Amino acid sequence: MSDWPEARPGDSRAGGYGHGSASARPESARVMRQVRRGQTPPPGPGPRAPQYGGVPQQPSYVDGGGQDGYDSGYNTGQVYGTPGGGGSAGPRGPRPAPNWGRRIKWTAITVVSVLVVTAVGTYFWADSKLNREVDLSKVIDRPEAGEGTNYLIVGSDSREGMSDEEKKDLHTGSAEGKRTDSMMILHTGDNGATLVSLPRDSDVEIPTFVGSESGKRYQGTGRHVKLNAAYAEDGPELLVRTVEYNTGLRIDHYVEIGFAGFANIVDAVGGVEMDIPRDIKDTKSGADFKKGKQTLNGEEALAFVRTRYALAGSDLDRTKNQQKFLSALAGQVATPSTVLNPFRLYPTMGAGLDSLIVDKDMGLFDLAGMFWAMKGVSGGDGTSLNMPIAGSTGNGNLQWDSAKVKKLVDELKNDEKVTVSAQ
Repeated sequence: MSDWPEARPGDSRAGGYGHGSASARPESARVMRQVRRGQTPPPGPGPRAPQYGGVPQQPSYVDGGGQDGYDSGYNTGQVYGTPGGGGSAGPRGPRPAPNWGRRIKWTAITVVSVLVVTAVGTYFWADSKLNREVDLSKVIDRPEAGEGTNYLIVGSDSREGMSDEEKKDLHTGSAEGKRTDSMMILHTGDNGATLVSLPRDSDVEIPTFVGSESGKRYQGTGRHVKLNAAYAEDGPELLVRTVEYNTGLRIDHYVEIGFAGFANIVDAVGGVEMDIPRDIKDTKSGADFKKGKQTLNGEEALAFVRTRYALAGSDLDRTKNQQKFLSALAGQVATPSTVLNPFRLYPTMGAGLDSLIVDKDMGLFDLAGMFWAMKGVSGGDGTSLNMPIAGSTGNGNLQWDSAKVKKLVDELKNDEKVTVSAQ
């Protein structure tokens, strides 16, 4: 089995290497034809006999020569027909200048597209977070609408969602349910914004109304209560009905915020700077402030707007502090450092929208208009005042000055510049 097979008959290379020969002659031993530079020697008198087992002599390619003048091009380095082995038929021309106009155009289109998509996405995200729980269509016997827009802004003492630790830190107590802690009418129009505080102890009449939950009609009896009692009795719808009945001014939108939401918004914007006119210390609200400019965080801000026992004018002075702070807060929200900084804008919007309760017809643009108008009040483009007070009733309620209130309401209805003062 170790013998190689015999060569086939007629195979002249039977004894050669590579065809099963018993003598393993190495390849290097074979005589290789040499290619020499110079002229090809002249042919002999006759054809030479084939060498190396019948292989005919191959033509010489010395200096590019060959049969029929064939030139391979190898001796001159012309690979693929390119002199010097290059890959191009000739020298390259100068690279064309970039089309900057086209680049700028497409960059601008891309940036604008991204901004539009982001803005649209933000709008729908924010709109979905509004708590539209108040139905003003349940309010009956409403006054005719005047010029401009009127917002009823309510700060409630709701502790909903707050832990025991948060109630302790914010000095809110643990009362069940919710009551109005502050009420303001914000009028916006062509003559600037006007912010009118309605003291919670204002003496008002509860009119005929339809229950917001029961749908039952409750006939008015001329009963007089403090204004915040209307909210406690049947919520936002009765409060709006009571304000409209006692002022004659139609309320277009309702906005409410609780304790926790208020503190969260202040913290989200990084605090609000206030200039406190004198030292304030109130153990009930937790206020402990020194006179001068300072930045209030959420906890401190809530204590500041709730303080009344440490103030000479009690609730009337408190409403002034509330106006001052809310205007400053609106101004802080509308600053470029908040609006143009997504790391501050989105947390602020999230904290604010999650904690606001608004009417069913309130839109984001209405809400933005409200904040912008409040910013204008703090910037000197508007007016702020308390509802004009004439004195106190026998039961301790604050009696409105009917003549001044009528004039104020007429000016607001006609969107005229307010000339009435609370003094």
